[in-house]
Amino acid sequence: MGQTNITIRIDEDLKKAFENLLENMGLNFTTAFNIFARQCISEQEIPFKIKAVNIEEYFNNATIKAINQSIDEIEKGNGVVKTLKELEDMVNE
Repeated sequence: MGQTNITIRIDEDLKKAFENLLENMGLNFTTAFNIFARQCISEQEIPFKIKAVNIEEYFNNATIKAINQSIDEIEKGNGVVKTLKELEDMVNE
């Protein structure tokens, strides 16, 4: 069976904390991901509970206010519409 590479983006602090945990378990990212993938396939589900959480647990009041203001502006028609390609081009400039 051939091998393939997977590239993911992860918060730097989360990556460091995860690396430390895996090191304490004698694992690395590749082994951990393979365990995760095999368990998902075996159980035909994500092997842990995923649930919606209250947005206030993740954002402070100022951030929530800014998000709501942005939503209001979009609903008033003051938004900018870009395709995914246009956004990718902006990032790569």
